[in-house]
Amino acid sequence: MSKVKSGGGWRAIWYTLKKSREVGGIWKMFQAMRTKNACKTCALGMGGQKGGMVNEAGSWPEFCKKSLQAMAADMQGAIKPEFWSTYSTPQMQQFSPLELETCGRITQPVVLEKGEQYYKPISWEDALGRISRKLKTLTANETFWYFSGRSSNEAGFLLQLFARMYGTNNVNNCSFYCHQASGVGLTTSLGTGTATVTLEDVEHADLVFLIGGNPPSNHPRLMSSLMKVRNNGGKVISINPVIETGMVNFRVPSNMWSLFFGTKISSTYVQPHIGGDLALLHGLAKRIVELKAHDEAYLREFCEGYDEFLVTLQELSWEDVERKSGVSKAEIDDMAAQYAAAKRVIFAWTMGITHHANGVENVQGIVNLALLRAMIGKEGAGVMPIRGHSNVQGIGSMGVTPKLKDSVFAALEREFAVQLPTTKGLDTLGCMEESHAGRLKFGFCLGGNLYGSNPEATFAGEALAALDTLVYLNTTLNTGHAHGLAKETIILPVLARDEEPQVTTQESMFNYVRLSDGGPARHEGPRSEVEVIATMASQVLGDAGPIDWQSMQNTGKIREAIAKVVPGFEQLATIDKTKEEFQIPGRTFHKPGFPTPSGRAKIHCHQLPELRGSGEQLRLMTVRSEGQFNTVVYEDYDLYRNQTRRDVILLHPDDVERLGLKEDQPVTITSEVGEMKNILVRPFPEIRAGNALMYYPESNVLVPRTADPYSKTPAFKNVLITISVPAAVKKNEKLLQLS
Repeated sequence: MSKVKSGGGWRAIWYTLKKSREVGGIWKMFQAMRTKNACKTCALGMGGQKGGMVNEAGSWPEFCKKSLQAMAADMQGAIKPEFWSTYSTPQMQQFSPLELETCGRITQPVVLEKGEQYYKPISWEDALGRISRKLKTLTANETFWYFSGRSSNEAGFLLQLFARMYGTNNVNNCSFYCHQASGVGLTTSLGTGTATVTLEDVEHADLVFLIGGNPPSNHPRLMSSLMKVRNNGGKVISINPVIETGMVNFRVPSNMWSLFFGTKISSTYVQPHIGGDLALLHGLAKRIVELKAHDEAYLREFCEGYDEFLVTLQELSWEDVERKSGVSKAEIDDMAAQYAAAKRVIFAWTMGITHHANGVENVQGIVNLALLRAMIGKEGAGVMPIRGHSNVQGIGSMGVTPKLKDSVFAALEREFAVQLPTTKGLDTLGCMEESHAGRLKFGFCLGGNLYGSNPEATFAGEALAALDTLVYLNTTLNTGHAHGLAKETIILPVLARDEEPQVTTQESMFNYVRLSDGGPARHEGPRSEVEVIATMASQVLGDAGPIDWQSMQNTGKIREAIAKVVPGFEQLATIDKTKEEFQIPGRTFHKPGFPTPSGRAKIHCHQLPELRGSGEQLRLMTVRSEGQFNTVVYEDYDLYRNQTRRDVILLHPDDVERLGLKEDQPVTITSEVGEMKNILVRPFPEIRAGNALMYYPESNVLVPRTADPYSKTPAFKNVLITISVPAAVKKNEKLLQLS
């Protein structure tokens, strides 16, 4: 496979035609993509009542390979009934993530019973009966409830309500393994846990910092916005240990000039070491103060902690900044000069910032830098965590978190005349650890791939195996169904978003609530998530209490409840009638003023961490490929990094030579918690020397359960590893040399 020189372009158009042929043709795919449903992949906000392929600003056509891949997956044929008697779970464990995903749509409930190796199809009545009978035998805190970001607001609200009425706060979502550090960092700084900007703000900025992210692969529709920034004369500073092809040059297919000639995305590209972000952010802040480019009046009036931060910056030496970041002072000076000259600046980041043991401090460091120049509280400026799942932010807004916001807690008790549990709930990693210890007996997963998203994969498999019962609600198979097996494992097939029989809603990363109309089901058998949850709650808790669970199968009734108890969602009560999508008030800051206890933003001081690793050790970052969405692998190749397989480790050529390795040499990768054998060495000049790159989720076996203490987000991006050549390989190489 030849190395591509830009992202997007004609290859993306060809891929669109290829995927369309797989599902019955371009017209069939076009009709599916044009339905009035929010996009199923990232949270940039495509679709809704403006129609498919339309973004929040009304731009058309806006779609990407990720949305196309997700749609094609949902348009697959059904898994044939004989599949379950043909393939045992040990055989399924040999399937790759791609092979599991492409087995087809799950259309009938199946169960894997204790001591068996084959799933067997069962009826819906049997499946729900097994679940309800088990729940009636347990105490509430022997259970946990995990939520994906692809479910609707209605399903998320209803399930968390059921879990709390059942008696537990062990309620959490996939955000704990991705952007929870963003939410905690932003809340502790600004009083809100989401983006402070709109899509229009991004496109009218004159400088965008893109830190620790790879949007061309993971959020491709953001590239059209970055193209507009560049076309308007703005700049983009990319900060990433890896030079990603699409962040250098991208050809936006919907723009003819960009398609034919390409758009240079990054005006400046800086490569810190993995784990060097906080030192780099402090260096930029120090230089801004030296240049006297900070806004003293704004800082005095709207911020607290400024004086302490000034002292921290004054005491910080440039030697420490350079050593702990891996970035030269000259590069920092250049970025600071660009920042000082800009008038409207957006700071955006992804999991390259949050997937660290100091992820919350990284986010706070970004906010500090934005506050220094009053870049929060004006149009065209602010902070923006680039979220992955299309409704992960909405799931959080619906109360899917161990600790409900006080206002939501009080409103729920008032509106439903109930008493909710006040015990401390478990975060996602906490649930896994308690399961491993044998203290949890039942797990319920509303979508996603809990096993595949966990660090220390061996531990994760052991933890789920200790459960009595584990229930998955999914549309297709994933590695969790093969490896994340309890004593009894039940898979329930559910409808895709565009197959729902009733309208549902989702929330974008710009705090914009979208309405999805649903549509006809593609297969007989799958049920709506809301129907499944309401039926289960009715069977377990009954309908004679304060909540008529059967009536909660009506998504309109759920929205009425949400509108009464979740601040900012009042318009949700009538959205199915008005068709008026809306932005949640109080989250976008176009004027200074913050919902913190003091009413002022908080500037945080930090101690800069030392860079990890030395000598033979390398710092490893686990990443997604261009043909992947979260744990779902749609293609085995990684187009932009020119890789045709996933069992590889990408190293700078200097490290390959220093360690005495060769291209395509099979090696063993070892970390403190696991090892991977027969991994092929691939020289990769685009990565900063001293660092390494491997593909997630396969490399999760190497990732320890080290987590940020504030957000409980695991450090997937800073894993110390060593590389060794197996003795047999060394022997063969020596024989070849002798011959």
